[in-house]
Amino acid sequence: MISEFKEFAMKGNMLDMAIGIVLGAAFGTVMTSFVADLIMPIVSSVFGAPDFSNLFTVLREPADMTGVNMDSLAAVREAGGVALGYGNFINNFIAFLLVAMALFFVVKGVNAAKKAEEEAPAEAPAADVVLLSEIRDLLRK
Repeated sequence: MISEFKEFAMKGNMLDMAIGIVLGAAFGTVMTSFVADLIMPIVSSVFGAPDFSNLFTVLREPADMTGVNMDSLAAVREAGGVALGYGNFINNFIAFLLVAMALFFVVKGVNAAKKAEEEAPAEAPAADVVLLSEIRDLLRK
């Protein structure tokens, strides 16, 4: 049973999938940082909001309002209130679009490389191969 598991775990497809998952997680971390640290400050400065993640609408206020800071989504939720955090959705949607765009360009580049490889002109046969082919053709006649 252990040898069967080793054979299963060491198959090429399984290793490729594991590598893809690890690289995908790392890519996700890089894209999250890219969006949060580079893109969102630019976007939020254009729209005048310092941070989209704190854009929310309170649906139900906390029962005990004493000492509740209603300026942040986390504070409202922590106090027991219900808030619609549409700013987090905006951040995540922008992150999704950027990841999708990056993957599109990666796949497009890979497809272009494959197409160029397929369309590469075949090398001319060596002179001795051409000579032998001519001799073969003359012998057939």
